[in-house]
Amino acid sequence: MRLEPVANPSALRRIGLPAAALLATLVVASSLAAVAGADPLATLGLIVKGAVGSKFAALETLNRATPLIFTGLAVAVAFRARLWNIGAEAQLYAGAIVTVLLGSGAVGGPLVLPLMALAAMAAGALVLLGPVALKTRFGVDEVVTTLLFNFIMLLFVSYLLEGPLKDPMGMGWPKSAPLLKEARLPRLVEGLRLHWGFGLALIAAVAVWVIERRTALGYEMRAVGLNARAARFAGIPVDGVLIKTALLSGGLAALAGFSEVAGLKGHLTLDLSPGFGYTGIIVAMLALLNPLAVVPAALFVAGVFVGADSMSRAAHVPTYIADMLLATSLLFMVLAILLIRFRVVRG
Repeated sequence: MRLEPVANPSALRRIGLPAAALLATLVVASSLAAVAGADPLATLGLIVKGAVGSKFAALETLNRATPLIFTGLAVAVAFRARLWNIGAEAQLYAGAIVTVLLGSGAVGGPLVLPLMALAAMAAGALVLLGPVALKTRFGVDEVVTTLLFNFIMLLFVSYLLEGPLKDPMGMGWPKSAPLLKEARLPRLVEGLRLHWGFGLALIAAVAVWVIERRTALGYEMRAVGLNARAARFAGIPVDGVLIKTALLSGGLAALAGFSEVAGLKGHLTLDLSPGFGYTGIIVAMLALLNPLAVVPAALFVAGVFVGADSMSRAAHVPTYIADMLLATSLLFMVLAILLIRFRVVRG
């Protein structure tokens, strides 16, 4: 058996295979629920009800989806140019650190929020710029360097929260001083936690789509991703494109940290992100690296997490089923992407 490239995949192939991947994911999740002793259909129904069954649940799903949209866009942008950014978690925390530094008293006035957002993007971009410089200059594998940066950044955040950034009024808890009132993102719905970070995430998705489809940089990113050697032969500055891609990708991931601190938490803690950077990889792959599709993919993933919490309490089923659901969806979607581009031929 061998894989043979498909020159022009049909619409049925491009739509049907991802749909089949999601269906297979539901079958696996149902089987796991049955093994756990619960009714599979009832369990899936409880997940849906817990995610969108009430106004509060739906808004919490949107809230959880906000950082996933940013990290999903960051991964999608980088992967499109074959820049394997596994360090969105580090870039998220870099944005969060700068947000706290500026928002807790260093900057004031009506422009504090845009200044914080821009500074956070710059911090995230610089964090990714290092691994990309090593890749373009010395050929160092960016998968290793970006992954290791995640652990380095977590240790750095731990140091800051136990030292320079520790809140003196925090009763000994390792957290930063709270942001000033004017440095907080306003709520989209009064009395609930959904904030304007979600609106910013939607704007970012449209902006990335415009960049990819309507600008020279987007064309260069796609060309480098498809074949870097051919792109270089055609006169495209491959190293320069990778650096620009890194700046955009790192900046998007950092906006997740900005939105979580300025919109939701109000201060920096070591558990600010429960793995948003890594989950962004799942979001980007489910979206097939399409910036606009990142939004529904992030909503799906967020709904699974939010709904799983409710399902676990109602059906007495472990919430780890949600992790299995997302892991199998990623595996099946990767297989679907492979079968869209290649067909299996015997002989």
